[in-house]
Formats: sequence, C-alpha cells, structure tokens
Amino acid sequence: MTGVPTDSADCAESPDSTAWFEAARFGLFVHFGLYSMAARHEWVRSREAMSQEAYDRYLDRFDPDLFDARQLARAAKESGMRYAVLTAKHHDGFCLFGSALTDYTSVRATGRDLVREFVDAMRAEGLRVGLYYSLLDWHHPDFTIDEHHPLRGTAAEEEPRDMARYRAYMEGQIRELLTGYGKIDTLFFDFTYPEKGPEEWGAEHLLSTVRALQPDILVNDRLGVPGDYVTPEQYQPDRPLERAGERVTWEACHTLNGSWGYDRDNHDYKDPALLVRMLVQSVACGGNLILNVGPTGRGALDPQARATLRAIGDWSALHERSVRGAGPSAHEAPAAGLYTQAGNRLYLHLPVWPLKHLHLPGLAGRVRYAQLLHDGSEILFSELDGTRHEHNNLAPPSQPAGTLTLTLPIARPDVLLPVIELELDGAE
Repeated sequence: MTGVPTDSADCAESPDSTAWFEAARFGLFVHFGLYSMAARHEWVRSREAMSQEAYDRYLDRFDPDLFDARQLARAAKESGMRYAVLTAKHHDGFCLFGSALTDYTSVRATGRDLVREFVDAMRAEGLRVGLYYSLLDWHHPDFTIDEHHPLRGTAAEEEPRDMARYRAYMEGQIRELLTGYGKIDTLFFDFTYPEKGPEEWGAEHLLSTVRALQPDILVNDRLGVPGDYVTPEQYQPDRPLERAGERVTWEACHTLNGSWGYDRDNHDYKDPALLVRMLVQSVACGGNLILNVGPTGRGALDPQARATLRAIGDWSALHERSVRGAGPSAHEAPAAGLYTQAGNRLYLHLPVWPLKHLHLPGLAGRVRYAQLLHDGSEILFSELDGTRHEHNNLAPPSQPAGTLTLTLPIARPDVLLPVIELELDGAE
C-alpha cells in the first residue's frame, strides 16, 4: 500500500452522513494484481528496480483462474465485515477493470473485468462496495520518475514526461470507475508523499469530479486535501482521533502479515485473537478496522488467510452486536478491559480473564442485567458500599462506593475474546 497518510477532516462538500460507514465498523481490503504472481510484496517492482520488460513476464502469464469474487464476498460477510474494497489499480499501473485509456488491464490480458465481478458479488451479499485507486503509476509514460519509481537512477530519468497528461489520464479512469459500475460507496486513493502532493494530483479538481459523479461517496484522506475519513495504516489508535478538538471519522488499515499483496514466504501472521482485539479497540475509540487479504497469483486466498477469516467469523457470529452499530462509551473501562456501547447496552471485552470477581467503577445502581454474550448465560453482580470487601468482613476497603462487582466463572469462555453484555438502567 502506502507511506504515511495525510491528516484530514470532513470538508464542506462531503456527503451528509457517514452513518453507514461508522455502523459497519469492519471491512475487507483485497490487494490483487500482477505483483501477486511475484509473491514477494506488492512493491516488488520498485524494491527490485525492475524494468517494465522484466515485470511484463507476469502480465504474459496472468491467469486468475481461482479468483472467485462470490467466495470472497461470502467469506467477508461470514467474518462480520459489512463493506469491501478492491485495488482497481495499484502502483504498478495494472488495472483490474476495462479501460478505454490503456491496454494494461485484466480485460486485455484475460478477458475478465475483475472489478465488475467484485462489485456484483459484494452487492449480491448485501455489502457496501469500495474501490482503491493508486495515484502512483509506474507504467504510465507521463508519470514522472521519483524516489519510488522502479526506473529511478536509469536513463529513463532523461525522458520527457508530462504530469498534466497523467492527471487527465487519472481523471478519465476515475470517471470510468464511477460511471461504469453503479453506486460506489467508498473511494480509497493512495497516496500523497513529499515528492508528489495535491498539486501533482490536481487533488481539488479530482475530488470535485468524484463528488459530482457520485455525491454520496465517501473519500479517504490520501489526496493530500481533506476527505471524509482518515486512514491510519499498520497503526492502531488507542484513543479517538481528533482535529482541532473535533472527533473525525477514521479507519485503521491492517494486514494479516505485514504485506498487502501475496507474500509467499512471509509467515508473520497475526493471531485471530489479536485481530479481534484490534477490531474492538477501533470501535471503542470511535473508528473502523479494514483488514486486508492478498490473494495468491491465481486469485485464491491462502490457507492461513482462510483460517483467520473463519476464526474471526466464528467470534463475530456470537459477538457482532458488540461492534456493529456500536461505538465508544463514556464509561471508564476497568484495567485491561475495553468498552463499546450501543444505546443502553454496554459491552465489556476482556482480553485478560479475571479471577472470579471483576470490579466496575461507577456502575452501581446502573445495571439491570448482565450476561456473557456468546451463550447468553447470566452473570450475577453486587454493589459495594466502600466500607468492606465482599466475603471477607476483615479485609480493608478495596473499592470505592459506586462500584459494581461481577461474579465470573473461573474457567475462561472458549472464545477469542470474551464479552459481557451489561443492560443499563435507562437509555444513555
């Protein structure tokens, strides 16, 4: 994917609401392209300073016979994801859609419009649809050579190149994507960096064009001008994100193993339990999580990715209401716990399982009922008056007045992340 995202906030021309996005909370990112065949990171052409001729060995053999968008859509939905984003064009310039502006496309190579397949499949499963479009293009003859370009340090640096022509090309492709595939819910541009910024992209004009073509679309912050949501990458915020004292809509972008594209020899996969905690922490801090998969060179998910999505799906099937439609809580969570809240339902997520008793400050007299969310089993609770500890009148005071004490089973529930649902007394 990218470098460091730019700061952003909602702008005056933004859509009226990001409500669906913030309610969804969890999305799927799919990075797929020619680099998937190299199987050593999506930046392989830049990292290895590969010529176009050398890189085209992948184009000549590109055959995504196992790319099944319907299967991807089902996997996303079963994992609890409610939107999905596909790399329509990555930094190498190869397009997964049919374009009248270039032959460097999956349609020309294979006869398949993978964006069309993806969009149709996601819609059929009721998921919102997003497209990723790289502002970089190492294939286009007018994209000027910079520090990221594979041809840096070669004679190609002396060739005449015209970013104005490249900007016209980008705008033309954005028009194709936003007029040829029906409603697109999100557009993920990638990315602004020191050598190229808003002026090089014609960012204001490009964003205005996007708004004119699809007024309800949500656009991220990586054009270098304000968008609708900010995109911390491979970084997990531990508090709500703000700009000028106002909270902003955000989405943490994470990989399964540190690589966005398929990386055969990278086995640094995050544990599913960690990924679930990251999702919950995002929601607890008012954000979303979009989790990436990089299909193999033939277009299939590798076994570890499939197993990870299944494990997350097993957790989501029992706990989804603690994240989908939920958000931050004004209540202070206990140490090592995370709160999310939806209306009068407060969800306590427990990465570390306590020994029998769990003290919740400030909730005495405010909870009607408590249960483990995965099986609906009741959790008993009591209130402390601040003068004694339960079951031991000789013990010194250990908790302040207003503390609610839950009595938990000794055995930790056999789920990735246990959740206790607290029904609060009255709407909050």
